[in-house]
Amino acid sequence: MRAVIIHTDGSCEGNPGPGGWASVLSCNGHRKELSGGEQATTNNRMELRAAIEALHALKEACVVELFTDSEYLRNGITEWLPRWKALGWRTAEKKPVKNEDLWRELDRESTQHRVRWRWVKAHNGDTENERCDCLAKEAIRRIRQTHTPAQLQASLTEFQQRQAPVEQGRLL
Repeated sequence: MRAVIIHTDGSCEGNPGPGGWASVLSCNGHRKELSGGEQATTNNRMELRAAIEALHALKEACVVELFTDSEYLRNGITEWLPRWKALGWRTAEKKPVKNEDLWRELDRESTQHRVRWRWVKAHNGDTENERCDCLAKEAIRRIRQTHTPAQLQASLTEFQQRQAPVEQGRLL
């Protein structure tokens, strides 16, 4: 199996608000940068999206060392996910898991590989983490340049309406 090193990051201006995600993949001297964003999202959703997109970009099963500055992502995938699945995608408090759609997607992508989840302190001089941060923020800038404030506000309102039932412990 090919060995790949992945660094990921997510960013959000406002939480929720416009968000960006980024990943840097390295393998045998080759490097690939990925990034994207959404008009209305949360930082946690962007952290998850960065990992999902990076793993999805791999064309074959790999041994992956994935670095993230998100304890939510690392703890979620390594500690909380098995319990959520056993409880039918409910928390210990019997509430729906936030971001369940992305956790399910990440679960599917990660089982295709042997992933070692590593945490790195944010904004602490790690070159690849800093690059991901820049790429994620560039994605947000692109969103702000291509959408009016009214469009962004409409997206935010729609996002908040979709999230409200989950926040209140109800499913749609």
